[in-house]
Amino acid sequence: MVAILGDGLLGSQLESITNWDVISRKRDNFDLADSSTFNLLLETFDGMLQKSKYSTVVNCIANTDTYSTDRQSHWEVNYKGVAELVEFCNKWNIKLVHISSDYVYANSTGIPSEESIPVHQETFYAYTKLLADGYIELRSNDYLIIRTTHKPTPFPYSTAWIDQIGNFDYVDNIAPLIVEVVNKDVKGILNLGTPTKSMYSLALQTNLDVEPVLAENKLVPTCTVMDLTKHNSIK
Repeated sequence: MVAILGDGLLGSQLESITNWDVISRKRDNFDLADSSTFNLLLETFDGMLQKSKYSTVVNCIANTDTYSTDRQSHWEVNYKGVAELVEFCNKWNIKLVHISSDYVYANSTGIPSEESIPVHQETFYAYTKLLADGYIELRSNDYLIIRTTHKPTPFPYSTAWIDQIGNFDYVDNIAPLIVEVVNKDVKGILNLGTPTKSMYSLALQTNLDVEPVLAENKLVPTCTVMDLTKHNSIK
């Protein structure tokens, strides 16, 4: 059985297209920053014996306030909580599918593959996401790290950047791709996305009134294009 951790944008979309269980932050009081709540993934027999309810957990929980300068919040959720989840999954023989970010490639040169050395964007978000990826690689016994970006549909903003390109897509397009690789028991690191496009061209697909603008925040990565060869071979 598979459990989705988190019922935000991606978690809710995954729930809508699968029969996977959802462990909710609000409904179930699951807190990635509080490892005592991880016991929600276990079941107890005869009041003592415990085992995992699930063979796989898909971690969709993260602090996605990308440009926030609140270091501690990013650290607690995006790195420390993930590190503790790794150890919990190892103990109970659970595969960890972790949703990472294409922002770990934001300052890379060329088109990075899974074997490339990531050069992350200069934010605590990208920094802690990359740290978590490294911890998973180092410590996890069974894992899949998915580097991707998903957007709400329809595009909810009045403007969209014409100078940002990547393999991002709407959440209803990304979620089925995640389900596919989870069901195929893919392991390791996977760049997951759809053909390269600008944020503006993506926005136009669902919002014809959106206005093209340049990204004024210098921290916004203009290129998060990834090598999708591995993902395309799986599909």
